[in-house]
Amino acid sequence: MKLVLSLLITLSVGFVAGIATAANVDEWYAGLNKPAFNPPNSLFMPVWTVLYVLMGISLYLVWKKPPTPARNNALIIFFVQLALNFSWSFIFFSLHQPGWALVDIVALLLGIAVTINVFRHLSKTAAWLLVPYFLWVAFATVLNTAIYQLN
Repeated sequence: MKLVLSLLITLSVGFVAGIATAANVDEWYAGLNKPAFNPPNSLFMPVWTVLYVLMGISLYLVWKKPPTPARNNALIIFFVQLALNFSWSFIFFSLHQPGWALVDIVALLLGIAVTINVFRHLSKTAAWLLVPYFLWVAFATVLNTAIYQLN
């Protein structure tokens, strides 16, 4: 049951954030100046879906551990970074604020790094499952920075 809930939590966050994104991709985002390394829009949904599944499995691996202060703190840290993840789409796409989105995504990147670190003490597998997420958000941070600078 915790596995299903973990996947539902992360995929739901992605789904709702995706709605905010989709509503602005064809108009506002299409009109922005973007760097040459900007991936095609069609790449984002499949990549994020895989990442949210990996995040859900990682969450499950930690959540299923016996309750301890370390496990509970790790879960809190996970949900803080997940909230930062969720808010980025709204800040960038709905509010059209690449600068504030950059502040959010830098905090998110740090939050993911901290999550990986605390998860690795509880489950090395859970920590490794978050590495692709960290790498993608690092790339997204560079992309967000470039978009902010170009616009």
